[in-house]
Amino acid sequence: MAGGEGTRLRPLTMSQPKPMLPMANRPMVEHVVGLLRRHGFDEIVVTVAYLASTIRTYFGDGSEFGVRIVYATEETPFGTAGSVLNARAELNERFLVISGDVLTDIDLGGLVAVHEKSGALATLALKAMENPLEFGIVITDETGRVERLLEKPTWGQVFSDTVNTGIYVLEPEVLDAVAPGRAVDFSSEVFPLLLAAGEHLQGWVTDSYWEDVGTLEAYLRAHADILDAKVGLRVDAFTLRPGIFVGEGAEIDPTALVEAPALVGANCRVGPRARVGPYAVLGANVRVGDGAEVERTVVHDNCYIGARVHARGSVIGRSCELRPGARLEEGVVLGDGCRVGEDASIAPGVKIYPNKTVDAGAAVTSSVVWESRAARTLFGRVGVTGLANVDLSPELAVRVAMAYATGLPKGSTVAVSRDSSRAARVLKRAVMVGLNAAGLNVEDLEATTVPVTRFQVRAGQSRGGVTVRLDPDDPQSVVLRFLDAEGDDLDDAARRKVERLYYREESRRVLAAEIGDIEFPSRTAELYALALVKDVDLESVRSARFKLVLDYAYGTASLVMPSVLAKLGAEVLVVNPLVSTPGVIGYDRDVHTARLAELVRSSGAHLGAVIAPDGEQLSLVDDTGRVLDDTEALLLFAGLVASSRPGARLVVPVNATSAVARLCAEHGAELAIAPLGCTGPASPAGPLSPGTADFVGDTCGGFAFPAHLSAFDAVAALVHLLEMLASTALRLSTLVSSLPQTFVAHEEVATPAEQKGSVMRHVLELAREEDLVLVDGVKRVDGDGGWTLVAPDPVRRATHVYAEGADGPDAAERAARAAREIRAILDAG
Repeated sequence: MAGGEGTRLRPLTMSQPKPMLPMANRPMVEHVVGLLRRHGFDEIVVTVAYLASTIRTYFGDGSEFGVRIVYATEETPFGTAGSVLNARAELNERFLVISGDVLTDIDLGGLVAVHEKSGALATLALKAMENPLEFGIVITDETGRVERLLEKPTWGQVFSDTVNTGIYVLEPEVLDAVAPGRAVDFSSEVFPLLLAAGEHLQGWVTDSYWEDVGTLEAYLRAHADILDAKVGLRVDAFTLRPGIFVGEGAEIDPTALVEAPALVGANCRVGPRARVGPYAVLGANVRVGDGAEVERTVVHDNCYIGARVHARGSVIGRSCELRPGARLEEGVVLGDGCRVGEDASIAPGVKIYPNKTVDAGAAVTSSVVWESRAARTLFGRVGVTGLANVDLSPELAVRVAMAYATGLPKGSTVAVSRDSSRAARVLKRAVMVGLNAAGLNVEDLEATTVPVTRFQVRAGQSRGGVTVRLDPDDPQSVVLRFLDAEGDDLDDAARRKVERLYYREESRRVLAAEIGDIEFPSRTAELYALALVKDVDLESVRSARFKLVLDYAYGTASLVMPSVLAKLGAEVLVVNPLVSTPGVIGYDRDVHTARLAELVRSSGAHLGAVIAPDGEQLSLVDDTGRVLDDTEALLLFAGLVASSRPGARLVVPVNATSAVARLCAEHGAELAIAPLGCTGPASPAGPLSPGTADFVGDTCGGFAFPAHLSAFDAVAALVHLLEMLASTALRLSTLVSSLPQTFVAHEEVATPAEQKGSVMRHVLELAREEDLVLVDGVKRVDGDGGWTLVAPDPVRRATHVYAEGADGPDAAERAARAAREIRAILDAG
């Protein structure tokens, strides 16, 4: 399989296909051909697409390499399975599929033997990886038979660290399952289809070396592994001394220092006082000047490295020229034919397009060309987050906004809002600049809540939205939240698209006449309030004559609530009613609810509520001054919705108390379980979706009534609570006292990112015979009604353990036991 463009390896792949990139001075695909030949495969079909002539010219008919090679050309991308189907004329017997751009010394004979012994239709070579997120996960039973495949999982879906290497032994009948005329992949379509049909797919876990050389970091890492002899690969050079390989005709000045491990290619010249290595690879015909230093760097053929050049952690393409005194810092990549002038410096991570020139003395701090950077996540748990004006600068905000805008048609409208902070104001303006520059119009909602922003997107003409706010977990940081056309946070696929455009610097820039405009919509809060109360029995709420104490927590809810309260007929005491940045920065939920409880007791109010600064989280205090915890609030809402709405449909996260399920069963309500998350309704397992549910709640104070807005909205939740209280004619304290008592414990275990997959695989193996829920993490439901949930944190280096038991000590012991198991797995490595 040699048709890939290798976009993440740009600019190295701008002038040659990825399989032809040199690996220890030989093309990657040549190493694969040698591996095949050594295991008896002498007939090879090479699928080619991008710069196909380069591969054909190098290999010809394969006779020089001891094999027979034919080529199958793709005019358009066919996917992995479609590419193989395109070569079907050559595949009339059992055959092996292998990528031409991996580095491996896998025992192909062993793979074939397992296939023959198992009698499977397809056998997949598998490998345990520290970070399985970028690969397809394969789960097998104890005999190796494949049970399940999952492509590009999230941490919540990582039930194993065993990944698909893309190396398969297949019977020709497999191709009958490949649909012709379109792009088809083995792992995402063909293999799941065969599993569903009951066909036998076998997995074989190899402990051989395997590296998917898909990123620039992986390219350097693979070279280091070759030099460290971690992979069985022949280096075309003789061993000068341990760890130092020198090609034919190379000359090294006696005063030069070559530090192991290092590879000096054929006909190289290393000048006086130069230092090469450790972990340096010089291609053929490279010249290294007087006093130059080349460390942890790969230099392709025919390059000139001038005197006093400093190159560290870099990749230098073919036929480049670095004049004396030039400096290349960590992560720099030069495309083929680049010229770097005397004493020029290129900052870490910069990529230079092929055949470009850097002037003498220039300091290059950003990429000269559009490029792709690998394996970095722009989005965090909620959105793009960073220290205000440091990590998350106005420049970055402009670039991210342009990347987001590029995914929308020119002339579209996007609603933009912020909180009251100066940092959010500055960055919102930068976001608006980026959107306008990419050809989008902006509806500037100024300071308002997240739910009102969602409402404006959903109810108006906007194709998306952006809201800029202080991070609730760190008041020195700001978060940019990007919304889709329904007003919901972008899903994972949309986030990856924005990241791809951002890192490749492929955002759209429109002509001057196409730059977008800015509008200021009127009556947004009033329209939000009208839509909110449209489906509420206002007469019953007004008749109840509620007395409320509300805390706006210095947030933008104070700009929305007057329009809502005017329609409820309630007597309201408001605290912290003014928008205040210092107040938002100092917001402490526990402090605010404690003060509110005193006011509720002293005023004789029916209830009190704290609306978090972003308008999404709701905290409740009953008429006796008791502060409800998040589990009690969830049970309160669930019970009221289930009892007041026949056949109600509810969605709660997987870590919610099982008492919610009992309440739903008692009232004939339907319940769906969703993944973890305190950021908004997630897509649950089963037929329900947040948009079709009557109520969505989480365990962090987030509640949604999707008939109004399919996202957490504290104001909407409060209004619906008042309506349901009015219909029961009961005091809130009476309802709270009737709630079932629950006991849920939580522990957190520090877990290195590279061990998360291994932890989840072992947890799943330990629980294989149990009643499992695999919505997010691994949840083991015990026969006594208790349960334990283990889930990796998607951002932090941690694994979460939740457990419910018959009482507090029981729940704590279940959580502690699971935490001990995780620590034992970590200790065992």
